[in-house]
Amino acid sequence: MDKATLPSDTKIGRVALTVAELSPTVEFYRAVVGLNVIDADADRAILGTGGQALLILNHRPDAPVREDSATGLYHVAFRVPSRAALGDALQRINSEWTLDGASDHGVSEALYLSDPAGNGVEIYRDFPRASWVETPSGHVEMVTDPLDTQSVAAAATGEQSMPADSDIGHVHLEVSSVETARAFYADALGLRVRATYDGAVFLAAGDYHHHIGANVWKRRSKPHAGQGLAWFEIRLPDEATLDATQKRLRQSDYAVSETGTGLTVRDGDDIELRLRT
Repeated sequence: MDKATLPSDTKIGRVALTVAELSPTVEFYRAVVGLNVIDADADRAILGTGGQALLILNHRPDAPVREDSATGLYHVAFRVPSRAALGDALQRINSEWTLDGASDHGVSEALYLSDPAGNGVEIYRDFPRASWVETPSGHVEMVTDPLDTQSVAAAATGEQSMPADSDIGHVHLEVSSVETARAFYADALGLRVRATYDGAVFLAAGDYHHHIGANVWKRRSKPHAGQGLAWFEIRLPDEATLDATQKRLRQSDYAVSETGTGLTVRDGDDIELRLRT
């Protein structure tokens, strides 16, 4: 059984995207996803729920478009606390945008779409953890079945914003190899492998289904630059965990930089990860 070194109360923090056009992207995350604008100017917008920042949009008009061969973001996944909130999200998508897909994963119900810049977005709600199926090896069973969108839509209340206790449940990356991702996120960082499928690995702290997903489905092979994922953040429960994580990363030969709020490190595909308490 794979065991995580990181405590179970580890969670995903903020995600930052680089966008060439700020206004339509802000409007998408406000009107469709349901985030609130916390702060904004010509260079940056901060959005979130309940006053908690979740998403940072950095405006870089000259940033090149992400190349087809570049690693980076597959999707950022916003987690809502109830089926009613998921129904509200579906209602906003059907009214203002286009739904790309919808799945029942056995552990969650998920809606998929893309923002105006082409970044993947998931909005999902978890099933009660007691209903998740664990394998004898300690992994969690995740499936991809059709979602009953009619039932989800019927649960909607008409709310235009995500509930205040929504958050980013996971980040799913496109990487150059599953082995490279596992070496960083499991062996060095300390997440636990929760599931493996053809060309993908899913990792988490504790018994969550996944905080990080990584896939090679589009055979991307070169470091990302330009529009798309700028960085994402993992929040650790205390300074002792942060210190131990820094030591483990350095022992695994990853270059770690200290910042005023925590640590910065790049994974094997040069994707920037920020660690803080």
